[in-house]
Amino acid sequence: MANQARPPTKFSPKLPFTDGDGNHVYNTILLGLPPKDCLLVLSKLEFVRLKTHQVLHEPGDTLRSGYFCNTGLVSILTVFSDGKSVEVGLVGHEGFVGVPLVAGLRSAPTRAIAQIEGTAFRMDSETLIAVLRQSPRLERHLQQYSQNLAMQATQIAACNRLHEVDERLARWLLMSADRIGSNYVPLTQEFLAQMLGTRRASVTVAAGILQRAGLITHSRGNVKIIDRKKLEEASCDCYGMMQRQIRDWESDSH
Repeated sequence: MANQARPPTKFSPKLPFTDGDGNHVYNTILLGLPPKDCLLVLSKLEFVRLKTHQVLHEPGDTLRSGYFCNTGLVSILTVFSDGKSVEVGLVGHEGFVGVPLVAGLRSAPTRAIAQIEGTAFRMDSETLIAVLRQSPRLERHLQQYSQNLAMQATQIAACNRLHEVDERLARWLLMSADRIGSNYVPLTQEFLAQMLGTRRASVTVAAGILQRAGLITHSRGNVKIIDRKKLEEASCDCYGMMQRQIRDWESDSH
């Protein structure tokens, strides 16, 4: 459905600011734009709600829209011919779903699924391509984010191959908490097993190790981080390596 004309966006002196319809904007890509660019981009966006397990695209789909994630959590999955899948990326309020569009590519190589319900700002692909021509700053931000996502995918692939399940679970919980801005992660062990590419029984054992150490509590469908510092210590090196690389790139871009 085509976006309707919106009143000019008014920027609040304190974050978060809102779009023309009064929806709070938390997406850091949008928040990082100069006011003129942000006004242009927000006028083309549609605010949408994402339900848990809602699929945004499947491998091979034509990408008809891009999503600036606002709240909640989206998983990026590689899907195999036998139907099995494994997570290769996480997208929260820092990110964007539909990065091939930034390079002028129209087909999706992965599945994107809402893991925790939330909201996003959606833009259809044709509009996005036109807006990128008008906003070099947005294009640059999305190019930089695509590099972050690619780095994340390669690190997660190595992590899944080399590290123990409890270390991987700690890394995954830290990444999720960063992206939703909360130490409370509402997910089942079955879904965690799918994300980590392992058996549910292995996740149960790993969660038990972290809980007995006083780092998390977990019950059916819920995980809460109790001691973040110690959880970082219990995680494999991958979390720290990704964080350092992101900080280095942020310094490079300034």
